[in-house]
Amino acid sequence: MSKSFYRRPLPSSLVAFSSAEGRRRFNEAVCDGTAESFFPLVEQFQTQSEPAYCGLTSLSVVLNALAIDPQRVWKGPWRWFSEELLDCCLPLEHVMTNGTTIDDFACIARCNGASAAVIRNAQLHTFRQDVEEICSTESRFTVISFDRKSIGQTGSGHFSPIAA
Repeated sequence: MSKSFYRRPLPSSLVAFSSAEGRRRFNEAVCDGTAESFFPLVEQFQTQSEPAYCGLTSLSVVLNALAIDPQRVWKGPWRWFSEELLDCCLPLEHVMTNGTTIDDFACIARCNGASAAVIRNAQLHTFRQDVEEICSTESRFTVISFDRKSIGQTGSGHFSPIAA
């Protein structure tokens, strides 16, 4: 167990969603109308099944929130997106070992019926405007790919939907 961990502490520069400040910020976003995307996303919440599946899990949440029919069975009679159905563009074995790039993510999104735009190095002001606009709707979503180290977290690259 010396090389394992359980719930690393959140860096002090970040705000926990369940904290009083996190709840205040979320309530403000709801009141401002900039948390509309939260509700369809949270209805589809999934925890990633593999450490390198953050991109696939984020994408399956978004595809389900968009109500895109995968046109193939997930389990039993159910057609539903999950990580194991996102096997186009890259073999799942590759993703499990190497993760995905933002370009891989966009390719997988497109081959599963979503439109995807990759935006790199956006100016902070433009990025914030885009996020506010998209979070004000229930029909468009933003998934961000970022380096955890840049915000004081451990690990490396990570994907996550932005919901508020």
